[in-house]
Amino acid sequence: MGKRKSKRKAPPKQKRVEALSLVFPCPFCSHDRSCEVKIDRKASVGTIECRMCQEAYSTTIHYLTEAIDVYNSWIDACEEQNRD
Repeated sequence: MGKRKSKRKAPPKQKRVEALSLVFPCPFCSHDRSCEVKIDRKASVGTIECRMCQEAYSTTIHYLTEAIDVYNSWIDACEEQNRD
């Protein structure tokens, strides 16, 4: 009599990690994909600028900051000014 054939589990598939976007819609001129984020880690500065209306925003960053964080900081600053 032979041994039972063991069933081996298939190796888990690796999930693809999609890169986060560096371009976003402008809250001022409403153009889609017109604001581009530039992150300077050496100077600890994140800058976002709209190519259409030339609106710009800069903020300080740390080692975990990504492009979406700079954009969200800009949106939060706009909402804060609108509240005042």
